[in-house]
Amino acid sequence: MKIESLFVASLEPNAGGLVVSMGLMGVLKKKIEKVAFFRPIILEDSPEKNDDIRFMIEHYNLKIDYAQSYAFTLVEAAGLIADNKLNLLFEKIIEKFAALEKKYDFVLCEGISKSLFTSSVDFDINLEIAKNIGSPVVGVLNGKDKTSKEIWEEAKIESDTIKEEGCPHFATFINRLNQQALIDLTNKVRFLNSDEAPIYLFPEVQELSYPTIGEVNEYLSAKCIFGGGNDLKRLVRQSKIAAMNLDHFLMRLEDGDLIIVPGDRLDMILGSIAANYSKDFPSISGIVLTGGYIPNDVFMRLIGGVGEFTIPIISSKEDTFKTAMKVNKTEAKIMPDSLKKIAIIEGLFSTYINLKNLEEKIETISSSSVMTPAMFEYKMFEKARTDIKTIVLPESEDERILRASDILLRRGVVNIILLGKPEEISSKCSSLGIELNKNIKIVDQSSSKLKAKYAKKFYELRQKRGMTQEGALDIMNNKNYFATMMIYMGDADGLVSGANNTTADTVRPALQIVKTKPNISIVSSVFFMCLETKVLVYGDCAVNRDPDAEQLAQIAVSSADTAMLFGIEPIVAMLSYSTGNSGTGKDVEKVSEATRIVKELRPDLLVEGPIQYDAAIDKEVAKKKLPNSKVAGRATVFIFPDLNTGNNTYKAVQRSSNAIAVGPVLQGLKKPVNDLSRGCLVEDIVNTVAITAIQAQVDE
Repeated sequence: MKIESLFVASLEPNAGGLVVSMGLMGVLKKKIEKVAFFRPIILEDSPEKNDDIRFMIEHYNLKIDYAQSYAFTLVEAAGLIADNKLNLLFEKIIEKFAALEKKYDFVLCEGISKSLFTSSVDFDINLEIAKNIGSPVVGVLNGKDKTSKEIWEEAKIESDTIKEEGCPHFATFINRLNQQALIDLTNKVRFLNSDEAPIYLFPEVQELSYPTIGEVNEYLSAKCIFGGGNDLKRLVRQSKIAAMNLDHFLMRLEDGDLIIVPGDRLDMILGSIAANYSKDFPSISGIVLTGGYIPNDVFMRLIGGVGEFTIPIISSKEDTFKTAMKVNKTEAKIMPDSLKKIAIIEGLFSTYINLKNLEEKIETISSSSVMTPAMFEYKMFEKARTDIKTIVLPESEDERILRASDILLRRGVVNIILLGKPEEISSKCSSLGIELNKNIKIVDQSSSKLKAKYAKKFYELRQKRGMTQEGALDIMNNKNYFATMMIYMGDADGLVSGANNTTADTVRPALQIVKTKPNISIVSSVFFMCLETKVLVYGDCAVNRDPDAEQLAQIAVSSADTAMLFGIEPIVAMLSYSTGNSGTGKDVEKVSEATRIVKELRPDLLVEGPIQYDAAIDKEVAKKKLPNSKVAGRATVFIFPDLNTGNNTYKAVQRSSNAIAVGPVLQGLKKPVNDLSRGCLVEDIVNTVAITAIQAQVDE
């Protein structure tokens, strides 16, 4: 399976990220028709000015709108980081990236230097973004003015950092190397292991770092008074201030100099022009007149009479010192008409890189298996939106439920039914500053016409258990029972409760009314454990105290199906204090028997048991304890032998690794019912409702 995106990340400014992006885009466009270019964060406060995006779109004829090609300006991103709103930052970036993924066959991303965030972040922003969009990283290092030893150490640190962050490392490009460093590093690169990311080396090409006269003119907001067109494409190698006597100044001229001179120093202007046309002196790139002084018409006629005069002359309103400072700050750009620079870059790739190998690497490397909490949440909401379901929330008296409902409806994830008196809900929302969405439905179960209908049906379901008609009518005053009847009768698709009620209050009506799925005799639960770079499924950590082997097997099957529903490949580990045949006892025997039953019920599942947690999750431990297992070291679904083990483990992992635990998610019922903890946050409710909606998509 080939990769579908790459993320070009430079550690420092002027490392050559665009150069690398151009080379990669050239390779991609040879093989792939629909390619997009994306910069999550751009430097400009005015988004329309990002030249890199415009260049990539125009030069490579990308069929993409400019607005699709970025998510935030630097100021916007820094503001969100400073306000501790990283989730919002990543959510928007993931959203824009995912939109491109749907529309294009490949997305080439380019990051922004971490140094621009020095005051506001203590992590590599590029790696965090790459991790959240699941894109392999292409590192770009600046080798200018560094020894080969320094560069090699930097490359190793960069590689280790990428791996530690949990990002796939595609390759590293080291730009701007001097000749000796290029020779030294070429020898070192030959000895890289085959499983290491390749390192590509480029020499320093000075022309790529030179701005043009046109770029200087734009940066200075100057006025071009002589020359234009191709003349403004001249490269500025360095600048010289003409502030001494002409004879002394001429001795210091070099090829490609941009002469900075006060506009009233006609002697220096003429001397510079004359030097340019003398075969014994260097050729200058242009002249900047400072102070806003422009020579009179007679002088302009004089130089205008020179045949084939091609020296561009621009006028700056700033004084000489300020002009010189700005000239030195002018950044070299690569524009669609920078034909020379484009040719240089194409030459670098064809000379220093085996393009065939690079193409094969892009085609064959596996897609990223990284799944961050932000990615999981985004994909969850996207899945819920594909088929909008109606979820009933009986606890409308709780502020958290109302705030979560507002968020869910604004995101367009689900339709919501609240149980309660409309006037009371409206008044509470008003006091909380929540504007009731017009799409929200409020049902007062005490006066609803549905009450009698539901009571009659509940009586039919429970009369053999001693339920009376009067008792059935009375029990419909209970919001959880009324809400459960709502999903049973098809007036809602799912139910979420528990913010103010116990788990038993939520589950009991479901067991009495909805009941379990065919071939499933037990309701169980899982937690989605969102770690930094992956999402694991833990079951059962909330419901069943001490399941027997048959029940444990059913928990495993239900958990595997839940994992699959949410895009997680189910690789099931039946946990025990023993791995394989290393231990004995009734607890080990229970897990062994449960594993046998799972394999019998679902031969399509990868399952291993009994197995210890370390062998299930750690590849190195797995090699020692179960070297031939297809599950060991790769497990994604972890089935605990009892509630004591499961509940303690999930809480230990959550607190010690800062993992986000989403759940419990109930499974095994014919209709989705989910339980909240009484200490839940608004975000927990939002996630649980979205999960319930996704379950309803399958259960309908």
